[in-house]
Amino acid sequence: MAGFLSGQGESLRFDDRVGQAAQRLCRRLGSNRESGVASNPDLEIRKTPLYDLHVALGARMVPFACYAMPVQYPAGIIAEHRATRRGAGLFDVSHMGQAILRGDDPATSFERLVPGDIAGLDVGRMRYTLLLNETGGIRDDLMVTRIEEKGAPALFLVVNAACKDADFAHITASLAGDAKLEVLSDSALLALQGPGAEAVLGELAPDCRDLVFMQGGKMRIGEVDVYITRSGYTGEDGFEISVPASAAAGLAERLLAHDDVEPVGLGARDSLRLEAGLCLYGHDIDETTSPIEAGLAWAVGKRRRAAGDFPGATAILGQLANGPVRRRVGIRPEGRAPVREGAPIRDASGTEIGAVTSGGFGPSLGGPVAMGYLAAASAETGTEVTIELRGRTVAATVADLPFVPANYKRAR
Repeated sequence: MAGFLSGQGESLRFDDRVGQAAQRLCRRLGSNRESGVASNPDLEIRKTPLYDLHVALGARMVPFACYAMPVQYPAGIIAEHRATRRGAGLFDVSHMGQAILRGDDPATSFERLVPGDIAGLDVGRMRYTLLLNETGGIRDDLMVTRIEEKGAPALFLVVNAACKDADFAHITASLAGDAKLEVLSDSALLALQGPGAEAVLGELAPDCRDLVFMQGGKMRIGEVDVYITRSGYTGEDGFEISVPASAAAGLAERLLAHDDVEPVGLGARDSLRLEAGLCLYGHDIDETTSPIEAGLAWAVGKRRRAAGDFPGATAILGQLANGPVRRRVGIRPEGRAPVREGAPIRDASGTEIGAVTSGGFGPSLGGPVAMGYLAAASAETGTEVTIELRGRTVAATVADLPFVPANYKRAR
């Protein structure tokens, strides 16, 4: 059996066979709410419906957000990354939280918690939005799709794995009496990403070809009802497929039987999203960062700005008007060595002006890439900075995001 797991039941415990590199990656990927997960030998974690398939494929399994997840397969992270950019990569994202929000007007109710225009969504359209705290900090980022059930309105929500229990408790308590949340605990979630994704999935669900970026619909694959959205976390075209847990492994095997599809783990998922300039919750965004600082002002809808009726509106609208004191930026370090989260960033005079929040090697670029927050006055593209790396100083330049242009299929 590949990986670090021992035990036969649904509850698993850490085995000291986990490599140090896998532990470091897990700690870096895990949310701040999961601090200590990778080093706690007594922590019990769960399996996704694809666990046995991962093991059969030779995956190196690591603990992530209380789930056993594949960090890489035998081909390795760089090969998986390139396979996704060139063809199609299959990701298990069943650890994410899925739920349906129902009520007389669930979209209007949900707008009490987020700054996005949810009420303006047509059926089948989805939106990236943010759960906010009262000071404008980000509790979590999530995807919201407007759906319809027998003529009644509803919202399909997908939230981050490490935050899902807290998110669902917050939504339930905040909207009690107006809307009811059903957690889809028996559903798995697969992501098929890359320029070859449409051709592959279109053989099983032909209607997926009609979807454009940020659109979804109910479909059938064989005898199984699924909900497919044209979305993902890689910057590539692709789909996320919500499927009953009992049918997930069979669907994954059918997709992997295609010559253009390779299994992809957490390692390449991280390098792909970093090249795409996408935030990782608990690192690039958290309850201490605002949407404006994070470069997510576009997630604050025009109508919502005018109304100012979302949590933290005073602080966020103030930053929109006057500018934030710091900004999330892209960074291109010189050389080949990646810089890591927490590394101080300094200006030409040696003054600390920020810190790295995500960093790694960008296979598509052949060198290291990073993101971090800098004082607004030092955040212009082309600004030269230095970063501390294991006791030495690395020269770097502030860069535009994304590092690799998105390849989404948009409406014409």
